[in-house]
Amino acid sequence: MGAENREHVISIERHLRKVDYIIRKKGRSILNDFNITVPQFTALQILINSGDLTIGELSQRMDLACSTITDLIDRMEKAELVKRTKDEKDKRVVRIIVLDKGHNILDKVLDKRIQFLETKLNDLTLDEKEHLKTALEKLHHNMSDD
Repeated sequence: MGAENREHVISIERHLRKVDYIIRKKGRSILNDFNITVPQFTALQILINSGDLTIGELSQRMDLACSTITDLIDRMEKAELVKRTKDEKDKRVVRIIVLDKGHNILDKVLDKRIQFLETKLNDLTLDEKEHLKTALEKLHHNMSDD
């Protein structure tokens, strides 16, 4: 790798960290407006995108201990975001399903995040946005192979 290429990679990495920090900070602020925590938001996203999961499956996807996920789901049930239900095929298995309130909060949070990003991308041309989208898609694809 040439010195010029390395400098580009260093700059890209630095800017990705800065952008990630800003998005996370704004994301936490938006979550506070909806009285939901980061782990609850993450769990909702995983459950909605993956379908009903068990505590163990969610634990693996979030890389957290089952006891931590159990406490998280307890709080989410009290907030009426999710509900535990028996698996139809195997009554010994308990699945977590997302309730309407959970779906609605996730939709509203994501909409607020998109609105925030729209305002920050306002001064980019449509062509610049397309190039950025394509580059990020390629980067994500390359990173997903690991």
